[in-house]
Amino acid sequence: MMTLIYGLVTGVIFGFLLQKGRVLRYDKQLGALRFLDMTIVKFMFTTILVSMVGVYLLKDLGLVKLAPKATMVGANALGGIVFGIGWGLLGYCPGTSLGAVGEGRWDAIWGIAGGLVGAALFAETYPFMKNTVLKWGNYGPITLPQVLGINHWILIAVFVAGGIALFAWFEKKGL
Repeated sequence: MMTLIYGLVTGVIFGFLLQKGRVLRYDKQLGALRFLDMTIVKFMFTTILVSMVGVYLLKDLGLVKLAPKATMVGANALGGIVFGIGWGLLGYCPGTSLGAVGEGRWDAIWGIAGGLVGAALFAETYPFMKNTVLKWGNYGPITLPQVLGINHWILIAVFVAGGIALFAWFEKKGL
């Protein structure tokens, strides 16, 4: 029960931050897709960097155990294409479409419906995909530090420094 409560609280906080960061707005979504407004990119990359530090800190303290899913190039490519087409057509990604509906933007319902239809199609085609797409480029559960053979904190430092430089460049360009 507590896991559900933690999930609810985390979801409410994340939704609040999405709304306050103005990333639920269609114009911000479109600006990101056209590389004219990097608000969403900055929000997402900040989330990734903070999560990267937090997850590996918890791992090193022995409080969590990492259990990455298998890297499947075929599935990732196909999923990325479907995700990108949906985002480009609708103007919302799955998370922001739910937040947009919460703000009263009913056009985002189409994205939610599309996601449900897509999930149903995936479930129906899973037996076929299990023997095809899901086997293409299956590298198993790997992480980037493992692939590069370096300590994860070195990689994290590089990503954080790169993120700070990228954010400074965005600000200089007015993005």
